[in-house]
Amino acid sequence: MSRSLRGALGALATVAVGALAPASASATHSASTPIHPGVMTFTAGAQCTANFIFRDGSGSYIGQAAHCSGTGAATETNGCDAESLPLGTPVEVGGASQPGTLVYNSWIAMQEVEETDGDACAYNDFALVQIAAADVGRVDPSVPGFGGPTALGGSGAQLGDTVYSYGNSSLRLGITKLSPKQGTVIQSEGNGWSRTVLTATPGVPGDSGSGFMSASGEAIGTLSTLQVLPLTGTNGVADLSHELSYARDNSAFSGVALVPGTQSFSPDWVGAILNS
Repeated sequence: MSRSLRGALGALATVAVGALAPASASATHSASTPIHPGVMTFTAGAQCTANFIFRDGSGSYIGQAAHCSGTGAATETNGCDAESLPLGTPVEVGGASQPGTLVYNSWIAMQEVEETDGDACAYNDFALVQIAAADVGRVDPSVPGFGGPTALGGSGAQLGDTVYSYGNSSLRLGITKLSPKQGTVIQSEGNGWSRTVLTATPGVPGDSGSGFMSASGEAIGTLSTLQVLPLTGTNGVADLSHELSYARDNSAFSGVALVPGTQSFSPDWVGAILNS
């Protein structure tokens, strides 16, 4: 896969993480609530992993990465100039009876307001897919294996913090026990817009957009890029509080909020693997 450099000397080489064939979802949710964090989303065939569930006064949404609807190369990670499919594009959502609709994309939003903040352009990678009305009752906001999220987390990224995630790439060949991940924050960058995270099994193509939680179960980030330098196999995790604030301030979704999980959060990586 080709890759591009972000920034000047010492910057990380990155590629967007996404676009593969289908994979099986976790079996930790009941048949009546098959739509949840960690399901696959498909936008014009590009595969990503959904992060969390969101609501405002007019609808229910599932989150994915903005670059999941990008139309350029995987190396195009600057949202202020990368091209995307338009809002209104149908998105297949795992477990749903009918497609959802792309209603917000941070890349499109930044281009509409002619964003000049380089950190936002580089790291704001978030989209909302509205869940069809017929499927709203089929949603469980709990993260497979771990439960939660408990709430939206803050932007503070401390070196050594433990984080948890659930990726569902088809590269894992449907083996859901490889989906739960535990990792460590090794760097904060972009003035709080992003974290570099090292996990025991790194996020891979198809995990794009998957959610990250803190050791207390707070939703803190969304998987954006596969890092190549300085440490191969690390991931760039965009800060969710920054992404949601941007959506509230620069779109019609001024009241959009995270929906906490219905299942209690447990920071038990081994247990999450065994229960997947």
